[in-house]
Amino acid sequence: MGLFGFGKKKSKKEAEPAGSVDEDKAAAEAANTAAKAESAETVLAEPSGEYVGRGDERGPWDVNDEDVPDYDDYLDLGAYYLPFLQGIELRIKASRATQQVLGSTITYGASSLEIEAFAAPKTMGLWDDVRADLLEANKNASEAEGVFGTELKLPVSVKGGKTVNTRIVGVDGPRWMLRGIFSGKAAVDPDSPETEALNKFFADIVVERGEEPLAPRDLIPMHPPVAPAERRAAKAAAEAEAQEGGKEHFKDIPDNKPKGPLSQDQTTEVKTTLSRGPMFSEVR
Repeated sequence: MGLFGFGKKKSKKEAEPAGSVDEDKAAAEAANTAAKAESAETVLAEPSGEYVGRGDERGPWDVNDEDVPDYDDYLDLGAYYLPFLQGIELRIKASRATQQVLGSTITYGASSLEIEAFAAPKTMGLWDDVRADLLEANKNASEAEGVFGTELKLPVSVKGGKTVNTRIVGVDGPRWMLRGIFSGKAAVDPDSPETEALNKFFADIVVERGEEPLAPRDLIPMHPPVAPAERRAAKAAAEAEAQEGGKEHFKDIPDNKPKGPLSQDQTTEVKTTLSRGPMFSEVR
């Protein structure tokens, strides 16, 4: 059957009356004209920038989502929990002056992904405004439709006179926005296995906004990485202490850095900077 359901053509046109042939031809031409008009309308229509999957069939997730994945084995950074991906390298960005953790960078093969979580208003998302600011501040930036809705393509100049092509995505959640900056193959080759892996990694992140009052666009507070084993040990110790009638269950996050690598495939280091840098700077 044809695309529009016109049915099979007769094998012998001479068996049909002349008037019937002319009517069929006219009907087919009218259908083709309508199909072309419909196709043109589809192509010319405004693309939708709405990312409809978050919290329903895919992430990034919020800790309070009904279908949030089990993140007990994720790495805890305070503002968000990172899933495990074999073969990645994790770097932590921190302020030299205050040692405050600002974000994290995942390196995977020839690609990298910078991750930051921001506070957002209760009644509206933040990504549309942030994207508009980035477009206004960077004449070389352009919008494109991607797996996370409307994304930005932004060439960034780095030391040595080189230009790095980046792909910036933003996903709005309840009172938060998670931003990812992809570079390397994950920024320019949508068919690369690295792109697929890092897209999935970003979609599997679980965000914890917390109840602390924060202004829109403020970074959600983070802390040095806490490995799953450390988190479980602290929880077990607190439960044991509570059963013994000791102190109330503590909620403070340990501020010590984890000892040694997370696994044979993951390492953690702290990169101190005086400023957040051009690839993860916030335009206000």
